[in-house]
Amino acid sequence: MSIDHPTLPWLEPGDPFPSVDLTWGSHSDAPGLLCAGGDLSVATLRRAYGSGIFPWFSQGQPVLWWSPAPRMVLDVADFKLHPSLKKRIRQFARSSTAEIRVDSAFDAVIQACAASDRSGQSGTWIVPAMVQAYIRLHQAGLAHSVETWVDGELVGGLYFVALGRAVFGESMFHRATDASKIALAALVAMCRSLGVQHIDCQQNTPHLASMGAAEIPRSVFVDRVARAQSMPSPVWRFSPVYWTGLLASTSATT
Repeated sequence: MSIDHPTLPWLEPGDPFPSVDLTWGSHSDAPGLLCAGGDLSVATLRRAYGSGIFPWFSQGQPVLWWSPAPRMVLDVADFKLHPSLKKRIRQFARSSTAEIRVDSAFDAVIQACAASDRSGQSGTWIVPAMVQAYIRLHQAGLAHSVETWVDGELVGGLYFVALGRAVFGESMFHRATDASKIALAALVAMCRSLGVQHIDCQQNTPHLASMGAAEIPRSVFVDRVARAQSMPSPVWRFSPVYWTGLLASTSATT
């Protein structure tokens, strides 16, 4: 990311965020960039996510805040369960040595995501300051991990931010085939069972689109977040019975 713009607003710690309508829009260098500076405290991150804003920056840069338009969102009812993954989940669900855990190893998950190879990128955006910030967010009960375990080993997973019933996906990793996809499917299954309708995916990628995510206007996204975060927070636990509902879903791709 090369950011050099004289009008980019600079925040001091505790400053309010500008309106998301003031992003650079479709600026070719940084579409959706809103402002820079501020801090990564729990309070700041909560305000950011609640307003449809998230941090994303590389080592050596200031904190950069983004709100892309349009926004990539996965409606959990539209999740595409492709035949190969469906078969893999059936095998996983039947195995006595495979399980989904939630929040049992958050630190290990985010560290693994930070260490994962990002094809086409130089380094990682999950810099040490981000790792520590999201660990604090997890300790505050606002960030969670979904983990794929096989034979007692953590082989994949993801972490996400949750405000009420507003869910924001962050990053995934895998050390075994389909381990991160299984974790995502588990998150979708939990969301369906807990009354969560959407998962924010931030930006459009072919992989996310292939799993059912689609772009929506930012204004619609911000309105959804405002409504969802005012709802009671669910208890994030995974039950194997959730697989039954997901595998039997009529929206699954067969």
